[in-house]
Amino acid sequence: MHAFDLDAFLPYRLAKLASRVSRGFSQEYSASFGLSIPEWRVMAHLSQSDTVSVRELHLKADLEKSKASRAAARLQAAGLVVKKTSETDRRLIELSLTPRGEEMIGKLRPLALSYEADVLSALSPEDRTQLDRLIDKLLQNT
Repeated sequence: MHAFDLDAFLPYRLAKLASRVSRGFSQEYSASFGLSIPEWRVMAHLSQSDTVSVRELHLKADLEKSKASRAAARLQAAGLVVKKTSETDRRLIELSLTPRGEEMIGKLRPLALSYEADVLSALSPEDRTQLDRLIDKLLQNT
């Protein structure tokens, strides 16, 4: 019987890579803006649409509902996010960025893109294209 090789196991390798990349970027935005990883994810997702329900947010940001809710509450307390009841479904709470939150995302966006460029600098342009294609393919099948 062969031993299980965790270091060769795809889910472990992907989780390890994602954790390293996420942690590296979080050190930058945490130091500059005081945001946690869940708070960054909430802000980033809210920056892509006018309003997002907490239910949608936990799925889109890949956060547990409780973490998404706590992050949203901290961002609301900081004046970066506003919560309101949905006009179409009174049971839903919708979130959106405040002008202060929009301003912060405007400052975070170049930092995020610069960090991404630094990480991807280890790859050739062809490797980057292939990586994007392969990630898309895996995401479609999981």
